[in-house]
Amino acid sequence: MKKKSGYSYFDAFIELARFSLKACELLNQTLNNFDSVDLDEQLKIMHDVEHSADNAKHELFNRLAREFLPPIDREDIIHLSENIDDVTDFIEDVLINISIFNFKSIPQEFIEFSKVLESCCKALISSLTEFENHKKSKTLHEKIVEVNRLEEQADRLYMDGVRKLFSTTIDPIKIMVWKEVYDSFEKCCDACEDAANFIENIVMKIS
Repeated sequence: MKKKSGYSYFDAFIELARFSLKACELLNQTLNNFDSVDLDEQLKIMHDVEHSADNAKHELFNRLAREFLPPIDREDIIHLSENIDDVTDFIEDVLINISIFNFKSIPQEFIEFSKVLESCCKALISSLTEFENHKKSKTLHEKIVEVNRLEEQADRLYMDGVRKLFSTTIDPIKIMVWKEVYDSFEKCCDACEDAANFIENIVMKIS
């Protein structure tokens, strides 16, 4: 439901999700080119993406505060916006942890996880693109299911990776550090799923 100003909350949701995808693409670029990138510079760029996402979310909230009749419940708009923004925040946390723990190289397991995360972000955008026209959409449900499928794939990567870590690694510091990064990745994918599931909850409520 677009207003006379041309502002659309549904478009705003998509914009927030695109910041998540941009953050994930930056993460992938950093991990795949770790030996040649300036990590401090990548962190700065990542923070700029996260800050821009926050600004977009605050703009949405400011408009909502002045809105007489939003297209869906105010609480749902706020909740979904926070869900989507969490994805961007958690992606930044992955890169921050890699920096804090002073990784000298990136294990292939993290690169595989980041690929699944990027697919998850794209699937969330695809779901949000169908959200506005949910009454006519024939694909919204399957797009949400795709986010769920990718989150389950991430769960398997997490379980396999952590199991391998504890069964093959003696160094307790390495276990702690790798486990923390695995946890960060899992939180990203969980946040994507939370956002997708909440879209479905809203649709069920207003249908």
